[in-house]
Amino acid sequence: MINRGNQVKIVSIATSKKKGTIKKCIDQAELIENHGIKEDAHAGDWHRQLSFLAAESIEKAGTLEFKLNFGDFAENIATTGIDWKSQKIGQRVSLGKDALVEITQIGKECHKKCAIYYRTGDCIMPKEGVFAKILKGGTIKVGDEITLVD
Repeated sequence: MINRGNQVKIVSIATSKKKGTIKKCIDQAELIENHGIKEDAHAGDWHRQLSFLAAESIEKAGTLEFKLNFGDFAENIATTGIDWKSQKIGQRVSLGKDALVEITQIGKECHKKCAIYYRTGDCIMPKEGVFAKILKGGTIKVGDEITLVD
């Protein structure tokens, strides 16, 4: 589902050097075809090269006492205007001017409690995160539009 009232766009891009850790926000990233974000721990030859989470979900997970930041759930890309968990596996998504990705997994199983769980008290990534593989690389930046491709 896309919220027609809001522009569908990238509001955060985050990477990390190690899996299971909070990611650091950056202004732009290079997506490498069939690999992932250049220098991100989750990049590689597998089906979860890139992860998405709705900024609206991140905001709802926070409390007045505990503010959450982009990257806290180890998501690569936070977005506005799209409900990722309502998308279908195989859906193609255009990011910015050049990049094209395909959704490969919705949600995930957490095998152990990671740094994100201990910091936030819960992890929404297993329930609301979406994963994709890179079909066509390109540079993406915060503010870029997102389009679902038929």
